[in-house]
Amino acid sequence: MVELAAGDSAIRLSLSWVDWLILVIYFAMIVWIGYSIHRQQKSSEDFLLAGRSMPAWIAGLAFCAANLGATEILGMAANGAQIGMPTIHYYLIGAVPGMVFLGIFMMPFYYGSGVRSVPEFMNQRFGKGSHLIVSLCFAVSTILQSGINLYAMALILQAMLGWSQWTAIIVSAVFVLSYITLGGLTSAIYNEVMQFFVIVAALIPVTVIGLHRVGGWSGLQTKLGGSGGLMHAWVGTGIGNVTNPVGGDWFSIIMGLGFVLGFGYWTTNFTEVQRAFAAKSMTASRMTPIVGAIPKMFIWMIIVIPGLIAAATVGNLFAGLHPVLQYNEAIPYLFKQYLPSGVLGIAVTGMMASFMAGMAANISSFNTVFTYDLWLNYVKPGQKDKYYPNTGRIITVIGVFVSVFTAWIASQFGNIMTYLQTLFSFFNAPLFAVFILGLVWKRVSNKAGTIGYVCGIIAPLITYILYLRSVAAGNPIFGSPTAETWYGAIFSCLATWIVAAAITPFTKAKSDKELEGLTFASGGLKYFRAAKAEELEDAKRAAKAAGKDVSTVKVPWYKKPAVLGGVIFALGLAFYIPFF
Repeated sequence: MVELAAGDSAIRLSLSWVDWLILVIYFAMIVWIGYSIHRQQKSSEDFLLAGRSMPAWIAGLAFCAANLGATEILGMAANGAQIGMPTIHYYLIGAVPGMVFLGIFMMPFYYGSGVRSVPEFMNQRFGKGSHLIVSLCFAVSTILQSGINLYAMALILQAMLGWSQWTAIIVSAVFVLSYITLGGLTSAIYNEVMQFFVIVAALIPVTVIGLHRVGGWSGLQTKLGGSGGLMHAWVGTGIGNVTNPVGGDWFSIIMGLGFVLGFGYWTTNFTEVQRAFAAKSMTASRMTPIVGAIPKMFIWMIIVIPGLIAAATVGNLFAGLHPVLQYNEAIPYLFKQYLPSGVLGIAVTGMMASFMAGMAANISSFNTVFTYDLWLNYVKPGQKDKYYPNTGRIITVIGVFVSVFTAWIASQFGNIMTYLQTLFSFFNAPLFAVFILGLVWKRVSNKAGTIGYVCGIIAPLITYILYLRSVAAGNPIFGSPTAETWYGAIFSCLATWIVAAAITPFTKAKSDKELEGLTFASGGLKYFRAAKAEELEDAKRAAKAAGKDVSTVKVPWYKKPAVLGGVIFALGLAFYIPFF
């Protein structure tokens, strides 16, 4: 993976007054959005869950944008420059299938059960013990991730604009704090939609101009043809014969990245799932991640390809013991080389938008889980509703301040992308494993699920320690730190399942009445029937508004989550064909 390191770089930008004006206007807009929404909010649900009023397309774009943080834009472009097309694994296997799975299979349980967060569903299925552990783990993990976004942002702003790291951290934290504190999740979602388009507007010009400079796609292939398979995604992934630059074999890519980490991140990470919780209906909630999967399926083209362009044009600047450029500086360097004033302002604004989108997503989910799952349940239950939005705002302030500290923690790791993947293997992998087990096997008990989850955290920790010791001994047990996180996730999932299955026969299971609607075998299928009925009602309502006969109405295929999700999944896999 890539190293995000500070220091003097060749990407210092000279912004004109037009560029600064664009940046100032953007900052003013995000604060104005937060203030405008603040005046309309009346309840804790308005602040923490956007009143569950969002249409699918808005929630879907926010779902995608929440993941377009600093580590995504800079890290994946850097991977494009360093390892080439294998980077698309993170999108086509590590993201799209998990997003589709969430929409088709998981959201009916989440939305139908009426829970307000992922840990709250854990409470209903496995009880208070697991709920408390999951809530605390999520709060810690989210604040650590928020710090990663802050730190990565500070590094690149220091290089691009000459700001000190602490200036960049504090300025960005203040603006995120202002619009989240004012408008809560609603403000975060609307800003994320705006940020999505700003980010795209920033990346498309540099991709198009860059491709033109290298002679189009064929010219890029020619320039990189001898660069160790940068244009192929699956070359060198044989088990026992790993020669690809990622260091992982096909099994770890499919099962570790694709199944455990990919499904785990997109189905249990409340930072993402919260956007679907904010949707206005069951159908909208199911469509949210599926709609988000559409841009996710294409977004790699304007993130990874600029990295390839940098490798083709200035690859020599990345080489040597003291390189002129760090890999994470690939996109900023192309900005400097290719973009004129005005367009450069949009590009810098797009970078700022991506930085704040990632952090805002972390903070908005942190304040919801801390307020609903921890404060309401264990500290101050039974308060009046207006008490909880105010608590959420206080928690937001605390979360931002703690994120400044966790940004310092992130600075202690040489490779923050691997650090991020390690966090996912520790926290998301075991949560996904116990969730799936709890949905498909109603016999698994509260104690078994809780103990299995804890063992699922311990397993990747042990794997990580053993890997570090093997590296120190000069005989690494995995091909790369990235491969270690993938196998760590696999071991986490297996440990959770094996321990839970072993303990279950010796513990008391919940009754069918207690499990009503919480597993497939105890009434969970009613949510799918209700969702299907809602789809038909929506189609009839649309037909009636258009003056058509409602008796013959059928739901269009593109409004059926299962069908649309299946099409997107297939298209995502089809993108691999040119890069095998």
